[in-house]
Amino acid sequence: MSLELEPINRSSLSKQVADQLQEAILEGSLKADDRLPTEDELAKRFQVSRPTIREALKRLAAKNLIRSRRGPSGGTFVNHLGADELSDQLTTAATLFVSMNQIEMDDLSRARYELEAICADLACAQRTDEDLQKMQQALATQLDSGISPEQFCAADVELHRALADASHNPMLSFIMYTQIEALQPVANMITYRFRQREVIIDQHQRLLQAIEQRDSQTARAILKEQIDYLNQLQLAVQNNRNTSTS
Repeated sequence: MSLELEPINRSSLSKQVADQLQEAILEGSLKADDRLPTEDELAKRFQVSRPTIREALKRLAAKNLIRSRRGPSGGTFVNHLGADELSDQLTTAATLFVSMNQIEMDDLSRARYELEAICADLACAQRTDEDLQKMQQALATQLDSGISPEQFCAADVELHRALADASHNPMLSFIMYTQIEALQPVANMITYRFRQREVIIDQHQRLLQAIEQRDSQTARAILKEQIDYLNQLQLAVQNNRNTSTS
């Protein structure tokens, strides 16, 4: 592990320490699962007090960049972050971004389709039997008529997440999570009273078949069909609200 640290100015000491350590993580000087120097060692390198170091580590922990472990083999380690660990942050950030910047639903739908269509193209070319099994498991959950709307929505998210993962492009899959993990559940719960489960299930069955047969053109068409259907439902929800308030 090669880690070069510099003494820092005396204003906002803990933030400056945290910023330097974060930069080291982002540029790769500190890698996933690397053990950080002790608080005493960091205090000496940065020429600050241990409480300052402790506060800086709290800042990094709040961002899920580091984790602590007790015991003889314990210490502070750089986190290995996957999509699961970041899903809550993505949900909050994406939802805030959409609400605060007043992004139109049409823009969201268009962006989702374009990204997911690329995922479908790649999935048709590179999907594995394990990828198909994950999608089949989500579909099997949706086929259970006894599940709740929340469970149906969760299975919907799982299926589209499995499709993104089947692209075997980690960066593209990660980008799709901002749509799948954050915005899709919100849209699902808004429209669930108007949605017909059998329509969604039929679309998913045909989508899975297209992916299995490596038919990217049909997969794209089904994704477009589903986006259009959800857009119609959201319009119906809005019209219902307008009628109720008029």
